[in-house]
Amino acid sequence: MKFTRLGSTVLIAAVTVAGLSSCAANEMAQGVSHSELSGTVDGAGASSQGSAQETWIAAFQTAHHQVTINYDPTGSGAGRKTFAAGGAAFAGSDSALSEAELRGTFASCAPDSSAIDLPVYIAPIVLIFNVQGVTELNLDAATIAAIFTAELTRWNDPAIVRLNPEQTMPDLPITAVHRSDDSGTTKNFTDYLHANAPAAWDAEPADGFPFPTGEGVQGTAGVVDTVKNGVGTIGYVDASKAGSLDVAKIKVGESFVTYSAEAAAAAVDASPLIEGREPGDIAIDLDRTSTAAGVYPIVLVSYLIACQRYSDPAQAALVREYLGYVASPEGQARAAEFAGSAPISASLREKVQKSLDSIR
Repeated sequence: MKFTRLGSTVLIAAVTVAGLSSCAANEMAQGVSHSELSGTVDGAGASSQGSAQETWIAAFQTAHHQVTINYDPTGSGAGRKTFAAGGAAFAGSDSALSEAELRGTFASCAPDSSAIDLPVYIAPIVLIFNVQGVTELNLDAATIAAIFTAELTRWNDPAIVRLNPEQTMPDLPITAVHRSDDSGTTKNFTDYLHANAPAAWDAEPADGFPFPTGEGVQGTAGVVDTVKNGVGTIGYVDASKAGSLDVAKIKVGESFVTYSAEAAAAAVDASPLIEGREPGDIAIDLDRTSTAAGVYPIVLVSYLIACQRYSDPAQAALVREYLGYVASPEGQARAAEFAGSAPISASLREKVQKSLDSIR
């Protein structure tokens, strides 16, 4: 199914979703009848969630004709700022709120109430490349770090050739493409490099790309377009946006592994929660160094950020119901089908639902 964006905002007012039964539609309301649920909710943030948000919104609005959900995929950093300023009732973010952000204020939240992070979207981050004559590429963390810090500048560098003995690497300049905007995808990608190649990547993980190297472009779409239309290009994106571009294999232990939704989910399930957060705030401390079989380490956990208590009870009800659908087995299955994400596990869903039930 093809969805249309109006400007930068996804506005899907009435879309018929094939295969959505009336039973499933009624279950979405989670106890709120169709006639009782109405109004408009604005969200903004992670572009990685764009495809998933399209299918979630389409299905939810098909079941609830009097509800309009708007999602503006401006990027994680912009989404968190918009939410904090009261311009959105929820945010999508590829990184959880920082301690400093949690100490701040959130305009849509009731006084003395803070925000909570809810992990609902799991996906691999992949390295897409466009190198003439090369369709398969093996990389390890140290080599990736050297490429994106411009320590390696040509595709036939011995460090790359050594990892790809079956390929003829061309004598071609490397153009490493990164996000120029604050991005949770960047934070997850740099977290992987910092954890696995600290000597080559000494910068702390951050939403902003830390080095004045390569080519910086706006948004996930900018990275995809620049890699696709360039020569000798490589960049990092959510796997759902890779399209037909070639994707590198990543060294895990002694093997080079390709990405999969299942491998990304395995990495999340093997990771603990960050301690010391407020009740209901679920932030995952990803283990990027695992060499366990079946794990893909460059994984993105994208969150929906909401108020624990809203100033407007009507907004609270709408946000709670919509986010409840997103986290439901139906919502997660649709995101897996249309966006290539990995459904959250039953145990994680239980934690998320408990947090959602607390929203007022």
